[in-house]
Amino acid sequence: MDEKSIDRTSAELAGWSDPLARLREALQKNEFALYCQPIIALAGAERYPMAEVLVRMREEERALLPPGEFLPVFEHYGMMPHLDRWVVRHVVQQLARGSRIPRFTINISGQTLRDAQFPGFAAAQLRAAGLASDAVLFEIDESDVLGQMEPAAKFASAVKAYGGGVLIDGFCRRAVSFAPFTALRPDVVKVDGSVIRKLLTSEAAQTKLKAVLRVAGALGIGVVAECVEEQAQLLRLRALDVAYAQGFGVYQPQPLERVAAKL
Repeated sequence: MDEKSIDRTSAELAGWSDPLARLREALQKNEFALYCQPIIALAGAERYPMAEVLVRMREEERALLPPGEFLPVFEHYGMMPHLDRWVVRHVVQQLARGSRIPRFTINISGQTLRDAQFPGFAAAQLRAAGLASDAVLFEIDESDVLGQMEPAAKFASAVKAYGGGVLIDGFCRRAVSFAPFTALRPDVVKVDGSVIRKLLTSEAAQTKLKAVLRVAGALGIGVVAECVEEQAQLLRLRALDVAYAQGFGVYQPQPLERVAAKL
């Protein structure tokens, strides 16, 4: 992100005169809110086995800022590992207080993949709270995996070493490559919405999904269909034996504590 871009973003963010100081202040004062979007199981007794955590930033005059307005600033200043730690701490606290959803998935930035201390930090947080090591899965975007395969593989190996879980997000956004499966050995993979949205009209999309299901099944990897918006899509996914689904047609994002208590 260039300086002109960061200047424009900062101006939009309530006129921050010192963006770096504002980010540090927000972290220190816990000026973030966690939302989550449950992922449903399409078969079996456990309806909501996990949920993806989404972060918002509080601004007095603009209420909650969406990720697209503040994450680029965190990335520009190399602050994403600090934000990812904040999210882990607060998700673990929610799990420790009690949650009807047993596992949460947390998106990890490309910067955090290169933070060698992060897996140990996550393990210590879970251990101190008395939680299962796999209560948190870390979502790594396919573009980050393909762009920095070695750091991603090392991160996944370190997470798995303490018993944690790894998920590849946005799979099949590009041409199908199963190299990330071999490198990371993920527990779960999310098939990108660009495939799922075309599932009812495109034979190519169905072929892609079937290929993922075949390879993932052989490796024992769970498959989530992202961006599910219609009941017809759910019916097709069930017919194809897809294990999980996520999207606005399944469950709208809501505050983390509300979802954890309701389900």
